Amino acid sequence: MALLTVKKADGTTDIDYTPMTPSAGDKTPAIWRANSVGDSVALRPEFRAIGMPSPDGTRRTLKTNLVFPVVVVDFMSGARKVTGYITQVTETKIFLAADDETVAEAIAQGANLTNTALMRECAKVGFAPN
Repeated sequence: MALLTVKKADGTTDIDYTPMTPSAGDKTPAIWRANSVGDSVALRPEFRAIGMPSPDGTRRTLKTNLVFPVVVVDFMSGARKVTGYITQVTETKIFLAADDETVAEAIAQGANLTNTALMRECAKVGFAPN
């Protein structure tokens, strides 16, 4: 486990995701939380990563899940409350017989493709390019 620091939407400001719980092994998630935002746990974004073997033992799968609360302020009381969530899920399956160089290249390209301006814009609106 380590602190995860990523850029916010402005491309310059960092936000830290603090390690909360390390994975205890297969099928148990490691959990990080953005503790610098929100005044309660329910108002803070949470990121999880979970690894597991395939049933036939030929692959490993890593799933990640970001849950980002949508928070509004009640103007009468000033209370902040969650009205919904934005969720981002990834799944990576690694064929265990693949060499390290091929795995590294596939992971780099997949992460970079997801992070292209086009895919970020598509994610914002929920539609694939047409």
